Amino acid sequence: MNIREVARRANVSTATVSRTINGSDKVSPETAERVRTAIQELNYYPNTNARALGSGRSRLYGLIISDITNPFFPELVKSFEDVAVTHGQDVIIANTGYSAARTELCVQRMLERKVDGVAIITSEMDPHVIDRLTGRGIPIVFLDTGLVGTGVSNIVVDYASGVHAVLAHLAELGHQRIAFISGPMHLPSAVIRRDAFLAAAKEFGIEVPEDLIVEANHRADGGGSAMDRLLDRDPRPTAVMASNDLTAIGAIGAIHQRGLRVPEDVSVAGFDDIDFCSLVHPTLTTVRLSRAEIADRAFHALFSENSKEERMGTEYRISPQFIIRNSTGRNPEL
Repeated sequence: MNIREVARRANVSTATVSRTINGSDKVSPETAERVRTAIQELNYYPNTNARALGSGRSRLYGLIISDITNPFFPELVKSFEDVAVTHGQDVIIANTGYSAARTELCVQRMLERKVDGVAIITSEMDPHVIDRLTGRGIPIVFLDTGLVGTGVSNIVVDYASGVHAVLAHLAELGHQRIAFISGPMHLPSAVIRRDAFLAAAKEFGIEVPEDLIVEANHRADGGGSAMDRLLDRDPRPTAVMASNDLTAIGAIGAIHQRGLRVPEDVSVAGFDDIDFCSLVHPTLTTVRLSRAEIADRAFHALFSENSKEERMGTEYRISPQFIIRNSTGRNPEL
């Protein structure tokens, strides 16, 4: 089966078939529908390589994420792919494992596949790697780490409002000795969340000694180890906020292993609202960060950039939602 047979069936030229396949607005709706009907009847599958050569577009977007084992990312990947498919685009996914060296390999892979744009949902990106993409005129969208410019968009999460809501909730429950388990401090997103915690604590008149800020690795095992260190403090904190939900879940496990209860002895809150939050015991109080919204903004940032003559990027803002569940309760010392 080839494009000539499709053209013959639809009674059009092969050029019209090609334009229809590539989404050209130069084909009338009636003709395009006739071509699509012929394609379906003949069970024709266009050669994507040929399409890319003919149109100069690969119809392929890159999505770079940090850690596919973190439940935050599979939902984001699915959402990004869903919106891409509805727009006739394909997605190539790369997982960096928080490694700058691996990130560079991921970008090289994107360049080799001649992607039309890259969504970078990770922090470990060196400037010279970004230059490799922008130097080729490839649109980019970041999550929190990019500066808007020519061909570069950024999705900004209002972490401060989410963290502020957690601190307001804990303060209302009478907690004053509140610890924070951060992510790795070389990641900008981890620094942003820690700074937001300290700013909110100051606003509520909550003193946070240095030994109540513990760095972890954004995974459950790191959350458990950090919580162990906090439980060795005398006096121990009555509440803990974690930089993400996996860390919070690990902290809950460490508290249980010490024979303590959540929230009766220690309250715990997280950030992200991954699916596991409603399955752990107790269910986790957290801040919901919509992966579907992030994916939608990221895709449309790239999609719109490819349709512009002047590729000035856009800044998108996302506000998280505070979710109260069962892992937080009143200060047991009151």
